[in-house]
Amino acid sequence: MNAPHHRLEELFAQLGLASNAPAIQAFFKTHAPMPSGQSLADAPFWTEAQSRLLKEEMLGDADWAEVVDQLNLALHQPRP
Repeated sequence: MNAPHHRLEELFAQLGLASNAPAIQAFFKTHAPMPSGQSLADAPFWTEAQSRLLKEEMLGDADWAEVVDQLNLALHQPRP
């Protein structure tokens, strides 16, 4: 049985954030790039519940781990 493949839009919805393309782009514009040593789940812009969800998904290697990793990489990318 294959693990479900989640998309970034679905992760944003899980986090209680607007999940359309313009909202996601605005989120990255506001919050990226994160400092290189900053853990995704410990970033100051998450609520406690959002941070906990991200930690659980990363540590548990859950269905969401791949898309959480994509979010992490995108937020740590230097902006042009």
